[in-house]
Amino acid sequence: MDPFKKVKIGKTGVEVTRLGLGTAPLGGMVLGDGLYGGTAHEEAVRIIDRARELGISYVDTAPLYGVGRAEARVGKSAYATAGAPGRDTFVISTKVGRVLNPVAGGVSAGDDPDGIGELAAVNTWSRDDVHRSIEESLVRLNLDRIDIIYVHDPDVEAYGEVQALNEAFPALIELREQGVVKAIGCGMNEWQMPLKFIQRFDLDIVLLAGRYTLLDQSGLTEFLPACIKRKVKVTIGGPYNSGILARDLSKPVTFNYERAPGHLIGRARRLTEICVAHNVDLKAAALQFVLAHPAVATAIPGAQTVDELEQNIAMVQQDIPAAVWRDMRTAGLIPDNAPTPA
Repeated sequence: MDPFKKVKIGKTGVEVTRLGLGTAPLGGMVLGDGLYGGTAHEEAVRIIDRARELGISYVDTAPLYGVGRAEARVGKSAYATAGAPGRDTFVISTKVGRVLNPVAGGVSAGDDPDGIGELAAVNTWSRDDVHRSIEESLVRLNLDRIDIIYVHDPDVEAYGEVQALNEAFPALIELREQGVVKAIGCGMNEWQMPLKFIQRFDLDIVLLAGRYTLLDQSGLTEFLPACIKRKVKVTIGGPYNSGILARDLSKPVTFNYERAPGHLIGRARRLTEICVAHNVDLKAAALQFVLAHPAVATAIPGAQTVDELEQNIAMVQQDIPAAVWRDMRTAGLIPDNAPTPA
């Protein structure tokens, strides 16, 4: 499978490589009372630069990731510093749903290697904050435009869905009509609310995190067929389910950003046993499985080191015999109607 093959996102003019780069671990993603992942400034920029050098032309980020740091690091990378002649050679997506406010008494921008200071995220999907969020993201990204904007996690607040329906999506549709942004969609860790959104609005792309993977196919039956019917492309986030499909299962692993339960660890071990029997890496199977679905345009695993980035590319390129998918079906680990690579 070619990780650098480009897929068109409808009639938007946007094309993404089959393998993109997710930047949540490159800033530290705020979850509850802690951080998930996190990479030093210099290493993060080095990883992003290496992705550009290797041929990955799609990078996804968000204000939430590292509370502005992931965006700022993309803004200091080779993507942003390529200058105007190189701007059409890559695609950047970010999200609306959080605005970032300075923390009183926190680290100042001048004392911060990322140049943004200490910020705090506020959940909001209002029209005014959609515009504010995009303007501030452009500054952190050091770019003159953002290609794809996702409405991010409106399920995390009781008022989120209503604000998204009444304010965020109408605002993004206007911006798309004005040519300010090329493609719009939503990015979430569930499929039910995105299904409502694509039924209500003319969206171009949905970032579905963790709900269509080698371990969790809950988005297969209703959501992905609806995307095909409505010509909505899908970006797969969390293809390793936040670690369980990419880590040593003899040690503590996470699923959906929390400690993985025993039954899922057992299922992951059965998947691993089949892969080992055929001399295939579980990560290769995880990435190629999601990319085989016709609704899926790209997958965006994160990377905390250059080695992890290069491994992700190698995993997409690895040859996987058809017997792997046959054995997984026979064992009841993937559904009979789940597409698999030829």
